[in-house]
Amino acid sequence: MSEKTFVLHPVLKDKTGTGRSSQAELEEIKNLTAAIDLTVVAAETVLLNRPNAALYVGKGAAERIRDVIRENEITLAVVNASLSPVQQRNLEKLWNCKVIDRTALILEIFGDRARTKEGVLQVELAHLSYQRSRLVRGWTHLERQRGGKGFLGGPGETQIELDRRVITDNIVKLKKELEEVKRTRHLHRKARQRVPFPVVALVGYTNAGKSTLFNRLTNADVFARDMLFATLDPTMRLLKLPSGRQVILSDTVGFISDLPTELVAAFRATLEEVLEASLIVHVRDISHPDTMAQKADVENVLKALGVTKQVDQGLIEVLNKSDLMESQERSALQGAVSRQDKQVLISAMTGEGIPELLALLEKALSTGRLEISADIPVADGAALAYLYRVGEVLFRHDEDQICHVRVRLDPADASKFKNIFPQVVYA
Repeated sequence: MSEKTFVLHPVLKDKTGTGRSSQAELEEIKNLTAAIDLTVVAAETVLLNRPNAALYVGKGAAERIRDVIRENEITLAVVNASLSPVQQRNLEKLWNCKVIDRTALILEIFGDRARTKEGVLQVELAHLSYQRSRLVRGWTHLERQRGGKGFLGGPGETQIELDRRVITDNIVKLKKELEEVKRTRHLHRKARQRVPFPVVALVGYTNAGKSTLFNRLTNADVFARDMLFATLDPTMRLLKLPSGRQVILSDTVGFISDLPTELVAAFRATLEEVLEASLIVHVRDISHPDTMAQKADVENVLKALGVTKQVDQGLIEVLNKSDLMESQERSALQGAVSRQDKQVLISAMTGEGIPELLALLEKALSTGRLEISADIPVADGAALAYLYRVGEVLFRHDEDQICHVRVRLDPADASKFKNIFPQVVYA
């Protein structure tokens, strides 16, 4: 049986009116908690004028919650806020259970989901950076498979405080390992640039359906469930567009509101594919009541990562989960979307709108490309192969000795083609 958990969502009065409903925020933190197989027995929202220095919530509310925890035999409490070490310890003493805050919960989820070496290293680094300021003892009552790397460590984990010097030494070691992994990824990117295929990065709020769309487009088998943070490590696959042009599609970690600063820093390398992408595609859950607030959260994180120019110019928006909308609402939205040049309404689950999405990607990637007409000797297979590999062949007519083609190329590729194949005659 999974751990009985209480979820508390404190709301500061001066933070209301942010475009996000308190009920939706409560549901989100409950779903985050359930994402690591914890059983939410009770949950509530508490309105605050300001955080209490000792308990974050007021003493009366804290004592009332203590009774709920005691009555339901709850052994873990999740507080949807950033707690100080003092607040965390005081709540643990009062409630007589383990208490973790939003940052610790998200770190725990990341630790549970990370699969690649880089992902695991980044999670450990984020964990240690978070723990260094706290040095709190581990709790051994939760049966976790990971054996105690996170905040919910399993039996066998020793009950001693981590020494600050040991943590610092481990952080230095992890950073060196991460640099080595980053260098490897950099070599992989350079290899891809030599191919070269443009990279299309899927970004979006967690659980927006990116991985389902990724699987739909590439016939891949990426872990995709109706679960927050289902994907943590970037996955890349080759995608052939209707014209035959090939691109690399990248699935990335989902963003979330109030992303812990430890994670923005630790996962920057994971999001390097976004920074270097030829095209950033924002996948949105259009059926979610807070879809506009989620859009703002994603754009704010992207700006924090340094892609302000692309965000300001307007990203391609894939409005996903149309199958969850009422037919009348969906029809009205489809009419509005049809008047936009950077939006498409789809359902990654059913396949609705996928042809329109591929056409939109094709159009966006063709912006700024050059069209050239050339006469190439039929026997010159290398030149023709190059054009088919890196360009979009719009027209081809073969005669006995000459092949007439019209092709669309990136300016850099057009220049490279002229240098490599000087024998080609341009019409």
